[in-house]
Amino acid sequence: MPLGARPGLSRLSRLCACLLAASCASAGDPPGGPPDVAPPVVTAVSPESGAVLTAPPSEASITFDEVVNERIAAQPGDISGAVLLSPTTERVNVGWHRNRISLEPHGGFKPGRIYHIELLPVITDLRQNRIKTRQVWVFSTGPAIPAGRLEGALVDWVQGRAAPLALVEADLMPDSLPYRTLTDSTGYFRMDAMPPGRYVVWGIMDSNNDRRLGGREAFDTATVTLDSIAATDLYAFVHDSLGPRLRDLESVDSLTLKLTFTQALPADLAIDTAQVTLAPAEDTTAKVTVLGVLTQAGLDSLQARARHAADSVAAAAAAHRDSTARRDTTARQGPARPAAPRPGPQPGARGAPRPATAGARSPLDSTRAQKMLARRPAPSDARFLRLATPLDPDKRYVVIVEGVRNLAGAVNTARSGGYRPPRPRAPATEPRDTTSRRDTTLRRDTTARVDTTARRDSTTRRDSTHLR
Repeated sequence: MPLGARPGLSRLSRLCACLLAASCASAGDPPGGPPDVAPPVVTAVSPESGAVLTAPPSEASITFDEVVNERIAAQPGDISGAVLLSPTTERVNVGWHRNRISLEPHGGFKPGRIYHIELLPVITDLRQNRIKTRQVWVFSTGPAIPAGRLEGALVDWVQGRAAPLALVEADLMPDSLPYRTLTDSTGYFRMDAMPPGRYVVWGIMDSNNDRRLGGREAFDTATVTLDSIAATDLYAFVHDSLGPRLRDLESVDSLTLKLTFTQALPADLAIDTAQVTLAPAEDTTAKVTVLGVLTQAGLDSLQARARHAADSVAAAAAAHRDSTARRDTTARQGPARPAAPRPGPQPGARGAPRPATAGARSPLDSTRAQKMLARRPAPSDARFLRLATPLDPDKRYVVIVEGVRNLAGAVNTARSGGYRPPRPRAPATEPRDTTSRRDTTLRRDTTARVDTTARRDSTTRRDSTHLR
């Protein structure tokens, strides 16, 4: 320590310096000011959107008005998941530089291409304020920027719903240059400034967000030719090269057996009764007669017709009982007076009926995904066997369905053995009538009592005579 130095002052100086550095590095709001709730704003993009460059750039970058988090609000949380760079078949190096993000393909930018940079709404600042919308910038390394547009929608066909945040990849032929984007919350996608040509469009339900097609991920493809505007609809499902197998058997009622397969079957797949074998396990030649193989919609329609027929029979029986009942004509009545009409609510008053509008209809869901599913209904993994006679609960049965085809066109013979139907429930016994109880209102008659006054009077008279 130098001569004359004061140790206490040196420690105090170091403490003040640490506190000052901590206050400068804090992400909190300054005291006395309003809280910061604004998300980061892009202030600059390089190359600029719409630029036509004579030489490829060394890198592209996005600059914000404040420091952004290195981790994004998505899984996985790496900063590379915040942007999509198209077209490139190589890995993209994404760098974080506090308030700037840099992008560079592994092999560098190529000449003669139309590049798209899409920023996804997963960027947050140090106060966790998140950007709300996606942004797209386009620049060229040679040709003029085109005006083509490719749009469409993707649905999860088996689940019967839209596919939000799914990966859409349009490969420009013959070089297979992939342009990528993500669907919005309704499954809709749109790519602008697309070069004309023939595209193979992939719709992938990217469950692990790795921006590529996995082995068990649902997808669909379509080929379109783009001149100015092209549209396509995609129905994603798992493409299995093996045909369906039987997974479960279940009794719906005594004459209906539900078959559940390991894969969804096309909605228009008709299975003939000749393809189905239902027989006892000990004697497969004694086949049970199958009247039909139904879908869920077919079974619902059959049950609805049965209920309608039962209601019609009940209504006819009630009408017959009413017509046979005799009318009591002993009480004669004069002519009935017409009832005075009740004053109805005035037009416009509360509770008054609204005037009917010609052609008025209830609002319908007009989203593109709903229209797609209306044109091609969602497939199902279930079929229903309608039987001629109930199955014996004391026997085990085998079921064989030949020529079952999945959505990808793979055919298989589905087999299941050892099914034992449940025993029918015993009819419920009628409860004992406890309403006919002993009448406890009858009480013992206590009015007939012995008259002891006569005895008392005779005794008194005898005593008085003896005294005389």
